[in-house]
Formats: sequence, structure tokens, C-alpha cells
Amino acid sequence: MQHVTSLADLRLSHPACLTIGAFDGVHRGHQALIGAMVRQAHATARSAVVLTFYPHPSVVLRGRRPSFYISTPEEKAEYLAELGVDAVITHPFNIEVSQITAADFVDRLIRYARLSELWCGDDFALGYQRQGDVAFLHALGAERGFAVHVVQPVLIDGEVISSTRIRQALRDGAVEQVTRFLGRPFRLPGEVVEGARRGRAIGVPTANLAIGEERAIPAVGVYACRAHHAGGVSPAVTNIGFRPTFNTAEPKLTTETHLLDFSGGLYGSIITLEFIAHLRAEMKFAGVDALVTQIRNDIETARRILKP
Repeated sequence: MQHVTSLADLRLSHPACLTIGAFDGVHRGHQALIGAMVRQAHATARSAVVLTFYPHPSVVLRGRRPSFYISTPEEKAEYLAELGVDAVITHPFNIEVSQITAADFVDRLIRYARLSELWCGDDFALGYQRQGDVAFLHALGAERGFAVHVVQPVLIDGEVISSTRIRQALRDGAVEQVTRFLGRPFRLPGEVVEGARRGRAIGVPTANLAIGEERAIPAVGVYACRAHHAGGVSPAVTNIGFRPTFNTAEPKLTTETHLLDFSGGLYGSIITLEFIAHLRAEMKFAGVDALVTQIRNDIETARRILKP
């Protein structure tokens, strides 16, 4: 699969069936639209192309703050490749791009991708001030020679799946709901960095993870996870929080994970956590002994949940 950052770098052997969107997280709604497009493209000897943006348009236009992205551009491209997409364009987004008219942007798609079919949701709009809505695109397609396919949103329990809803579920700590929306567990990678070594001192060593500030993360709390690392996959108990039992003068949000039945060095490596279940809220305990007792209970609960 090609992954480029410019339409001009695209190299296709066939005209494109193409869809455009932020596609943050590549959730089940995205999967339905893109999967349908891929099947149509490959059945008709055309290329399946996804054009997405980075930074996210709302970060540029509305100043969205950190802790926003469900997936990085690289992760997004990997998810799209799994869906059978032939090419991904991670198009830079800035004020200049936001002012391109819908007609001009479509002309670029025709020029560089030989646009044959444009696939979108029913609320899609393209170009400056969202002037390129579905009705506009149908009319432009009739004039310029491309078709427009509109795919209806995917609902769970009557609720439309959206990246915004997934971010809210993460803020609520509802990682099981996030799994339903994504069709897979939420993944969070981080580099193992030096910590205060308190976990080792109390007999429960943890890997402290440095998480990019742009990443959306689950709410403060304790979670059952699967930890992917260089040595394989381990069941894990992860705490996101401020370590209130230790009464640090300047509490700082940390993500630390205890890998069950694991020994070995991890400093400097990347661990990717898959969040499977929310176990409990973060709590302040009367002392270290009470904390350790609760951690042992968390470990046993996680074992039951994560049992193959």
C-alpha cells in the first residue's frame, strides 16, 4: 500500500474510487464506508484510495487542545491497509488548505487520482465553508464525469458511531464501549521511561509509559489490558492517575502498567496497551499495605478477565 503526503506523489495504475475524511480511529462506521468502497474498486479494476488530513481540521480551525487523537497517521494507515486500501494520502491541513474551494479540490483529485467515484457519508462536505455538500458533489460529478456514492452511518443501540463519541467514552473510562465502537480494543503506545520505582519497592514492578500529549487516553482509573512488547504479549494491570496514596507535592498524571508473569528489562522500549476492561476508579488508601492488597485483588480480577 502506498502512503504519501501529497496528491502529486500518488502513483496509481487505475482510476480511483476515493473517500475523504479525518477517519480518526478508523471506527466501525469508517470501516463500513471504506470496506464498501474497496470491494467496489477491486471488483471494477480501480484503485481504492483514502485521503485524510493531519493535523485534524478541528485542531487547526477550532483550536482543539491536546489529548485529542485516537490514532496517529501511521496507525491510521496501518488500519486502512488492513481494510484493503491501495493508497493513503495523509494530506497536510492548514489555513491555506481550508480555503480551497470544493470545485478546486475536486479538480486536484481528478488530475492526480483520476477520480472515478467519490464515496462519503450523508453529512459529508468538502472545501471552503463546507460548500461541497452531497448535493453539490452530485451536480459536479455529473459535469466532471465522476459518480458519488453515499453510505449511511453505522448505529449501535440507536447511536451513530463517531470519533467524537469515542473520545467521550474514553474520557468516561468506558473502554468496553470504545471496543464496541472501534471493533477492536483501544490501543495506546508509549515508551518505557524511568519512574520513581515505587512499584518495585512494594513488590509490584511497573513500567512507566511516556504518552504523547496529543493522544486521547482513558479516564483516570485502573484497567485490565494486554501489553504488546518486544517479547510478545502479556496480560497487564494499568493505572492512569496521580498516585494519591503517595501524596506527592506536585501530582502529575502518569500511565504505569504491571505486566503479569513477566521479568526482564523494558526501559527505552515501546509498549502498546490494549484496554480491555475498566476495573475501578483510582483511590487513595490509608497506607501502602492497603494499596498492595488492592493491587493484588486487581491482578486476580484482571487474570479472570484476560484468561484466554
